[in-house]
Amino acid sequence: MNKINERMALSKIQFTGKDGKPLANKKININLKNHEFLFGWGAFDFVTYLNPPKFDKKDKVFVQEKLPTEEEMKAYFGDRVKKWLEVFNYGTLPFYWGNFEPEEGKPHTKELMDAAKYMQERGVKAKGHPLCWHTVCADWLLKYDNKTILQKQIERIHREVGGFRGTIDMWDAINEVVIMPNFDRYDNAITRICREMGRFELVKTVFEAAKEVNPDCTLLINDFNTSPAYEILIEGLLDKGVPIDAIGIQSHQHQGYWGREKIEEVLSRFEKFGLPIHFTENTLVSGPLIPPEITDLNDWHYDDGCSTPEFEERQKNEIEEMYRILFEEHPQVKAITGWDFTDGMWLNAPSGLLHKDGTIKPAYTMLKNLIHNEWTTNVSVTTDANGFAQVEGFKGEYEASVEGSSEKGKFNLTSTTKDASVKCE
Repeated sequence: MNKINERMALSKIQFTGKDGKPLANKKININLKNHEFLFGWGAFDFVTYLNPPKFDKKDKVFVQEKLPTEEEMKAYFGDRVKKWLEVFNYGTLPFYWGNFEPEEGKPHTKELMDAAKYMQERGVKAKGHPLCWHTVCADWLLKYDNKTILQKQIERIHREVGGFRGTIDMWDAINEVVIMPNFDRYDNAITRICREMGRFELVKTVFEAAKEVNPDCTLLINDFNTSPAYEILIEGLLDKGVPIDAIGIQSHQHQGYWGREKIEEVLSRFEKFGLPIHFTENTLVSGPLIPPEITDLNDWHYDDGCSTPEFEERQKNEIEEMYRILFEEHPQVKAITGWDFTDGMWLNAPSGLLHKDGTIKPAYTMLKNLIHNEWTTNVSVTTDANGFAQVEGFKGEYEASVEGSSEKGKFNLTSTTKDASVKCE
């Protein structure tokens, strides 16, 4: 069932000139500038672009004789940032505790703030990921007892959510809770406290800590586990009054595209909670699939050069179908975020929209066309004698320009926008 009309809004708008008088019988060009829907991708490149690492010849990361200069690094990542901004209005920034604060008391706040503000200035919403997670956790926490670990976790949440308030107001509050108390690949502080407190109490503590310093922030619970265990967890948390603002669903499809049947089945179980749904980490590869007998994707590593034209066509077609299902047919879905923007990131997978050399894949071109050509609104309306005109379009931020004039105005179309006045100056 096509429900794309639920992504649109209709409003009666009065257009006035800079003198405040109605623009009667004027042709007004209406252009969507930014979708209300969050079309996102991992935005890790923004951090490196704005704060390129400085390498030393002793650095073992690089084996080539000539290390990249700061200028070369900025050019390398700048090209990716430019291509990213041509498509997306929403990006996930990395707040993995072990990387964000590798040494206690010395967080990389400046680097993440630089990236978040850069995105904000360009009309991009940033989300922080994650505030609490057992993986990529800070090793220095292990020297503390559980009571102190919990206190450090709460302080960390207060620092990040409070410090970034107004720049980042959306967070994956806690990540992969279903497996958290049973995680046994290695010891970590968060699994320790989750085992002691239980899932429900830890999640409740994390959400309440975030809301204490930013009551208006949007908080997600996020998981790759889409089994009934995740449903039961969410149901129990909502019964306890935990302020979950949206449900995050990961879909790293390295072992094969979910397809319509699974997408619909998963959505049918999580839409029942009546909360917005975000597809938070979406991956489809342009290479061979990981064999089904591999139970933990972290045990796999892709070979270089495994992306082929045939696989890239498959990737493009699968991404397109998934986006169409989620955007056109499921209005409860409010965001879709792809993960690796460039090949060779997690698992060295061919999971990006760009190859390692920065050249684009068919999926990049398809998404850019879908979001900015097919799912957009660029129309002209003619006002009546009192400056009114009906405007219908995809929900979002608009620019109105008066034909034959330099006068322009801005307005939003939302579900609640019924009548509005737009001053064109």
